[in-house]
Amino acid sequence: MAERRVIGVLVSGRGSNLQAILDAIAAGTLPVRVGIVISDKANAYALERAKQAGIPHLVVERKAYADKQAFEQAIDAALRAASVELVVLAGFMRILGSEFVRAWSGRVMNIHPALLPSFPGLDAQAQALAYGAKISGCTVHFVDEGVDSGPVILQQAVPVLPDDTEETLSERILAQEHRLYPEAIRLWAEGRLIVSGRRVTIEASEKE
Repeated sequence: MAERRVIGVLVSGRGSNLQAILDAIAAGTLPVRVGIVISDKANAYALERAKQAGIPHLVVERKAYADKQAFEQAIDAALRAASVELVVLAGFMRILGSEFVRAWSGRVMNIHPALLPSFPGLDAQAQALAYGAKISGCTVHFVDEGVDSGPVILQQAVPVLPDDTEETLSERILAQEHRLYPEAIRLWAEGRLIVSGRRVTIEASEKE
C-alpha cells in the first residue's frame, strides 16, 4: 500500500470541518494522514477533536510572537517538522501573509461559505441574505495572496430560502462543506488537481 500523503490542518474554533475530514479518513474514503493540527487559540475545541483522534496538536498564539511574520514562521516550522504536504484551513480565522502563502504556493486549501467570487471575506452568509441572493453555497479553493481569491477547486450551490436567517443558511451550507472539503482533499491526494492560472482541472481517475 502506498504511503499516505500528509496534510496539516489550521484551526481557530470548534473544528467541524476538521471532524468531517477525520470521519472521511476513518471511513476509508479519504486517503491521507493528518500530520498535525495547529490552532492559534488555546481554547479551540478542534484541539480536543485532534486529541481524541490521537493526532499531534499544537497551539501557536499570535501574542507569543513579536510580529505576524514570526508567528507564521513558527507555524511553518511546525508544519514542515510534521512532513506536511498540504495545508488545510478549517475555520482558521487569520489571513495568512504573503511570505507564508508564497512559500506554500499551490499547497494551501481553504473552504468559504459562499459561491466565490461572490461574498468574499467575513460573514458571507449575512452578505448573501443582505444582497437578496437566491442561491449561495460553498467553495473550496487554493489560497493566494488575496482574500478568498485563489483558484476554485469545487463548489456546491445551496438555495437561499425566503425565511432563512444567517443561522439556518449557515447550517445548510455547513452540511455541504462537510461533504465537499474531504472530496477536494481526496482529489489532491490522488494527484488529480491540475492548476493552470485561475483554472483548476480535475483529471479523470483510472477507475473512470
